[in-house]
Amino acid sequence: MNFTKPLVASVSVVLLAATAARAQGRTDDAPALALKGYDVVAYFKQSRASKGSPEFRRDFDGARYYFASAEHQAAFSADPDRFLPQFRGHCSMGISLGKKIDADPTLFKIIDGKLYVFSSPKGADAADQDPEVLARARQNWPALK
Repeated sequence: MNFTKPLVASVSVVLLAATAARAQGRTDDAPALALKGYDVVAYFKQSRASKGSPEFRRDFDGARYYFASAEHQAAFSADPDRFLPQFRGHCSMGISLGKKIDADPTLFKIIDGKLYVFSSPKGADAADQDPEVLARARQNWPALK
């Protein structure tokens, strides 16, 4: 039995799909998008969650960050540690419970100059009412990274 034709056809389909993905700016080796594309600088400079744009992006520490403007991109580039979300953008309440939970980037708090995101308003409120929530999260984080 001749497997050459089906093999060539399969390889051709895979190469075509990969070429199309690259043309659209997607690659399998691209870093994961941080905070679902929200601009980490906007939390600090505008006190609100604001979507970033692929036009203004920066890869840092294994993640891709989008920014709403070139100014925000430059601010991040000058001092990324100042703007990074705690716990790599996972829900802070979840981390305090020993679990990695996807956060909602619109639910955030800046506490002591650090950005924390949450998966629910209840979790964000708990962090306000009980400082031990963030202390437990910081304690749990090394094992969850």
